Amino acid sequence: MESDEAARYDFAVRIECPICKAVLPNVADDYPTRPFCSVRCKLADLHNWMTEEYKVSEPLELEPMARDERKPN
Repeated sequence: MESDEAARYDFAVRIECPICKAVLPNVADDYPTRPFCSVRCKLADLHNWMTEEYKVSEPLELEPMARDERKPN
């Protein structure tokens, strides 16, 4: 059985914020700060990327373009 809050939305989802671990059980699918619970957590995540606390674990390997994909000089 759906709660009254979940019934207000076409599609309700559960969000567990990756920053503060807060759980929002019934939010709209288009929740503005998703997957974060708030603007504060969204900005905290951006800060982590900008200060290189988060890193891509492996460098991307760039494969040479095929001859037919190259632009003419």
